[in-house]
Amino acid sequence: MTSRSFDSVAGIRAFFKCENLQRGGAFKIRGAANFIFSIPKADLRRGVVAFSSGNHAQAVAIAAGVVNTPATVVMPSYAPQSKLAATRGYGAKVIEYGSGSEPREAIAARLAQESGATVVPPFDHSWTIAGQGTVALELLADYPDLDALLVPVGGGGLISGCAIGAKSIRPDIRIFGIEPAAANDTFLSKRAGRRVRIKQTDTIADGLRSPEPGELTFPVIEQLVEEIVLVSEEEIKSAVKFLLARLKILVEPSGAVGAAALLSGKLPPEVRTAGVVLSGGNIDLEQLAQF
Repeated sequence: MTSRSFDSVAGIRAFFKCENLQRGGAFKIRGAANFIFSIPKADLRRGVVAFSSGNHAQAVAIAAGVVNTPATVVMPSYAPQSKLAATRGYGAKVIEYGSGSEPREAIAARLAQESGATVVPPFDHSWTIAGQGTVALELLADYPDLDALLVPVGGGGLISGCAIGAKSIRPDIRIFGIEPAAANDTFLSKRAGRRVRIKQTDTIADGLRSPEPGELTFPVIEQLVEEIVLVSEEEIKSAVKFLLARLKILVEPSGAVGAAALLSGKLPPEVRTAGVVLSGGNIDLEQLAQF
């Protein structure tokens, strides 16, 4: 998708990859499906378990339904109600946890151990990363001459997959990760040259609240991603509103960070054409009304 009005305001030609229109409303179905479809049939009979703030949860529920295996998803009680309801609607059993609970990874691991189910990682696994990387392959198939690729950064599965895929086709393309300033673990990690864990990720971009980059994804980010660009909460909100008002598409805060970076002029001036991954569109209308 392109928009002359967006290009005029941003001063750059943008090519949008609209994963907000994807099955389940986000890019996550790519990695979840690739992972679940790769599990041996004997193991699938015991089901799958996942932990997620929402989009990965829905993706796992959808993919599990395709292969007719039961899915249990551990989700935070603060997750948008639309994501909780959609995950249940796709057939998964949802277990909610609060801020005082044990870590979600530990809850999922315990459930998997008790049932023999397979844990489907949201980002830190080669099957997941490979699935997410198809976003970049499709974008470059349509627009092969992009100067740069802008990708939201949470745990790093999407950007590491996109970086590997894009660089395999265009070694010269520049990869920029976009992260909320209020959840800047990957920015700090890249600056430090090691994974940094932060204590608080207080951002409206709920899909990007990972406290640290993944063990597998961070080395890819270190090697292939040129820069992590930070955007503020107000810049994210403005981007969500702009995309809805001018492009007529609903994009959640996590998915709009790339657009936010362009609208606020945060890319180097020599970048004239950019592929922008709009990674998801699952947002509560009540939340949108507060922007």
